[in-house]
Amino acid sequence: MHIHEPKFPWEAVHMDWVTALPASRDKRYNACLVIVDRYSKTPIFLPCNKDDTAMDKALLLWSRVISHTGLFKNIISDRYSKFTSALWTNIHRLFGTKLCFSTAYHPQTDGLAERMIQTLEDIIRRICAYGLEFKDSDGFTHNWCTLIPALELAYKTSVHSSTRQTAAMLEKGCNPQLPADTLRKDLIEIHPKASSFKIMLYKVKHHAKKSINDAFE
Repeated sequence: MHIHEPKFPWEAVHMDWVTALPASRDKRYNACLVIVDRYSKTPIFLPCNKDDTAMDKALLLWSRVISHTGLFKNIISDRYSKFTSALWTNIHRLFGTKLCFSTAYHPQTDGLAERMIQTLEDIIRRICAYGLEFKDSDGFTHNWCTLIPALELAYKTSVHSSTRQTAAMLEKGCNPQLPADTLRKDLIEIHPKASSFKIMLYKVKHHAKKSINDAFE
């Protein structure tokens, strides 16, 4: 089936699941749902569990993605269609609507999209392999699933090889402010945890960028 190129962000998305990841500290997550906007190449990484049902993933999509992007017109995935159909049916149940318009499921992908998904999966596995952790002032230890937002931000603000622009620029029309853009370097660290947290953020950014560069090589 021919895939029509989208004319605006979040009209069409690529979707895949990265499995066999190390369990999160609370044992809730061992997989990651990867969603990529075909238009802007903006990724969203959602920690999940490999045993999640279609309704579980529908709730995750609704709360973390669709409430911000709106409903997609096309889903492109090489995953089996039965699960994806059940996923989409449950999303419409959450909306209170009938599945009566032409939301299309394409059980295939093209070469560019396949490489993009594989790259993102490789980046996630690499960031997990670094084993970055940070214990905050409340004693909570952040691991790969709580550091995923830093990986998202690093990817969104990296120039994509096919578009020659960042995903953020194509999606929003501007690049987001980064912590380094807003923090003054001459400020005194008044809390010992602040310095440690800043070092952790630097490490996450460094390893995320390295993972992205290594994956593209």
